[in-house]
Amino acid sequence: MTLLKIKRHAVQFPHCIRCSKIKPMFKLLLQKFSLSFSLPASDLLRDLVYRRLWTSILISSFGAQITMLALPLTAAVLLHASPTQMGVLIFMESLPFVILSLPSGVWLDRVRKLPVYIVGEILIAIGVASVPLAWWLGSLTMSWLYVVGFLIGAVNTTAGTAAQIVLTQIVPRERLVEAFAKNALATSGSEVAGPATAGALIKLMGAPLALLADAVLLLTSAAILRGVKIIEIRPIREDAHFWRDLKAGVAFVSNKPLLVGLATTVGCWQLFYNAALVVQILFATRILGLSEQAVGLSYMGMGVGTILASLYGNRISRKLGPGPCMVVGVTVCSLGWLLLALAPVNAWGVAAFVVMLACFSIGGVLIFINFLALRQAVTPEPLLGRMTSTMRWLILLPAGPGALIGGYLGEHLGLRYSLGFAGVGALMLALLAWRNPIIRGITVLPGVSKHDQAIVS
Repeated sequence: MTLLKIKRHAVQFPHCIRCSKIKPMFKLLLQKFSLSFSLPASDLLRDLVYRRLWTSILISSFGAQITMLALPLTAAVLLHASPTQMGVLIFMESLPFVILSLPSGVWLDRVRKLPVYIVGEILIAIGVASVPLAWWLGSLTMSWLYVVGFLIGAVNTTAGTAAQIVLTQIVPRERLVEAFAKNALATSGSEVAGPATAGALIKLMGAPLALLADAVLLLTSAAILRGVKIIEIRPIREDAHFWRDLKAGVAFVSNKPLLVGLATTVGCWQLFYNAALVVQILFATRILGLSEQAVGLSYMGMGVGTILASLYGNRISRKLGPGPCMVVGVTVCSLGWLLLALAPVNAWGVAAFVVMLACFSIGGVLIFINFLALRQAVTPEPLLGRMTSTMRWLILLPAGPGALIGGYLGEHLGLRYSLGFAGVGALMLALLAWRNPIIRGITVLPGVSKHDQAIVS
């Protein structure tokens, strides 16, 4: 039907549309409909700058779901990687955090954070796009994947730290838990739709080519971030010295029992998480016999868990306190890993795999929305870069050994032993964290102390 015909049809029924009784009723229903979907006046998403950042996180997270499946599936299915090789792949992704975290923190405190964040998105896009290129050229090997994993880890070490600081520059400190919960909600939508989409792309094009979709989404995210406007005040310090500044960041963290307790708890959790992460794709494909698409559909359980934890995580944190909420998160993760370690090889085993993924995402959100908010809340602005990099360095030091332990156990004893090690270890960690008065005693979000503020002023 042409536009002219549409106009003519509209002219034929003016009395129906303009009826004096129907029109006010229609307007009232429309207003009620729009109000039911409107955001509260105080919602963070009403802030244009934060909404742009949130949209970028949503798009980038959707791409990350593709890489999360396509990269290990390329190794496990296409290159027939052993558990030990899978452990080395995860180790290579975590190695840059050990090498670069501390110096990158000093550097970040001297530069604008948003450009670092944007360039990081672009570099990861180039890295993941190199995998299908190498596959097309017939030169794709595990060594190539190790290099790509190292590149992703190196970029996340710098740009990932910058991204967390950018959030602090946009959102008031007292609303950080809410902001991190909303960011987790942004990832939850991608975790529901992303794995199924990734599985379909992998089945249609193959795991390497599916990574091109992530590259496109990352470039889109970078383009959106370019529109974020942040006024960043960086005082010029004539006495700035690299090694002195690096030691100052480490000293700040080591002298705050709260930050030490947080780093110890989350660092140990990272060890057990990486031990389980190494074998979960292998368990799904080689023990349960799932196809690539079935694995993608199973990962939707992770998205459901993230949605639940994102919607109720802030409420649980306010009810229990940030510290106890973290302990609950560690416990939920441990139960998921133990469940899969004992799962039978049938439909119940597939269900256990889905439940494990949901438990991991619920527990992970409960841990990190509180961990990130706590460490940012107690740190003065000039130390944010060094504190963030120091904390990331501390919590990711155990990640590499955890991946190697999980790979070794999986190859020499069986994949279930890696999952059992992760489950039992995380459960013991939860008990120890609960007995720690520093963790158990955090019932409200603290602020920057006057002493710390005076030191940096």
